Amino acid sequence: MTKPRGKRGGKSSFSRGGHAQRGRGQKRYDEARPSSALGQAERPESAVDDVEGSEGGSGSDSEAEEKVTIDVPVAMWDFDHCDPRRCSGKKLARQGLIQSLRVGQKFRGVVVSPKGTQPVSPADRDIVAQNGVAVVECSWARLDEIPFGRIASPHERLLPYLVATNPVNYGKPWRLNCVEALAAAFYITGFDTYAERLLSGFGWGHTFWEVNGHLLEQYKTCEDAAAITAMQEKILADLEKSYDDSRRTLDDGEELDLLVPNPNHHHVPESSSEEEEDDEEAETK
Repeated sequence: MTKPRGKRGGKSSFSRGGHAQRGRGQKRYDEARPSSALGQAERPESAVDDVEGSEGGSGSDSEAEEKVTIDVPVAMWDFDHCDPRRCSGKKLARQGLIQSLRVGQKFRGVVVSPKGTQPVSPADRDIVAQNGVAVVECSWARLDEIPFGRIASPHERLLPYLVATNPVNYGKPWRLNCVEALAAAFYITGFDTYAERLLSGFGWGHTFWEVNGHLLEQYKTCEDAAAITAMQEKILADLEKSYDDSRRTLDDGEELDLLVPNPNHHHVPESSSEEEEDDEEAETK
């Protein structure tokens, strides 16, 4: 607006590069197996970035979504780290759905940032309703270059565990881009139509809910940040258990395979070999 051990990601709220999704327990799940274990084989065609394609979808559904007006501020601090043709933040700007902020300019709404100390939650609904949501549009690989001290907000927030579905980081936990981070914040705070409006301009946008809907629904039942954190820990623990169980099943299967003789390693008893040699010697004599 999306594993166990190292596939957890958290796009803190930066775009293709960094969106605030790093929370407790993230390092364990950074590069490992994502809950939605989205492999290339499962990657839908819609997840392919159409650089030269149209700005949005087509058809009656798309037209209906375009009628939705987002009545709260949506903003970003853009550090020009990304390819303009693929940058979701710049695409939102071309569609007139987001405004750019200057470094040092304050934003009174929720700011999705890796510097946040608590995750966004339904308790932030009033803040979003009055002052909106903002993100930092930058590269995940260049977070050290961002002057976070000059991007101050009284409401900096992290995003809980979610899986990216954008073309650049598809299937990677935490690696949400700009539009996914904004959509996630809107979904969690109860502004589903705003989230869908932002995602509707991307051919792959619908996959964000398809992959993360079951997670977002759980986060939406939480009352505050503490409950979101507890829910995230439960989700990650369940993912870890599921992963361990699958590995255990795989290991058990491999052990059974080892009980089947390998026909390529057929061993002839030494006694038989010696008897044959004795017979040959007897014949030559």
